[in-house]
Amino acid sequence: MYRLRAWEPADAERLLSAFAEPELARQAPQVPATREEALAWIDRCRELGEQGEALALAVVEGDGPPLGHVQVAVTSRRHGVGWVSYWTHAEARGRGAATAGARLAADLAFGELDLYRLELGHRLNNPGSCLVACRAGFRPEGIEREKLLHGGERFDTGTHARLAADPVEGVPETPCGT
Repeated sequence: MYRLRAWEPADAERLLSAFAEPELARQAPQVPATREEALAWIDRCRELGEQGEALALAVVEGDGPPLGHVQVAVTSRRHGVGWVSYWTHAEARGRGAATAGARLAADLAFGELDLYRLELGHRLNNPGSCLVACRAGFRPEGIEREKLLHGGERFDTGTHARLAADPVEGVPETPCGT
C-alpha cells in the first residue's frame, strides 16, 4: 500500500540515485549532485510544508524507501489553485506509485492546503505521465504549444486539472493530443 511521508535525511542517497537518471535531471529545476545538496533539497521540502506554500513528499510503499516524489505548490491562495508535479525512481515506474502519490497529494491539498483546483502539465511525448494524471482523477483540458523548456528544447504540454468536487474515477485514459 502506497503512502506519502516527509523526506528524511536518510533518503539522501536514494534521492541522488533518482536524479542520476539524465531524463529526470534534465527536467528538474534543481538537481542535487552531492549528499550536501540532497540534504538541502530535503530541507527545502520541509520548509515549503512549514510555510504552507507546498506539500513536497516522498511516495513510499509501506516502510520502504522512496519510490518517487509528489509536490503540490500553491499558485494562487485567492483562487485556491495549486500546481501538481511528480516523478518516480526508474525502477518504480509502471507500478502505480506516481498515480497513488498524485491521488494522495490531491486529497491533502484539498484538505490541508484548502485548495479547490489542482493543475498539472506533461510533455505530449510522455504518455505515461498523461496516464498517471488521468488515473489520479485529473481531467484533460487542452494542449499548450511549446510551454515547457527542458534541456534547451521546447515541448508541447498536455494540461489537466482536478477540482475538489471531482470524482477520481471516470476520466478517460486517452493520451493527450490523440
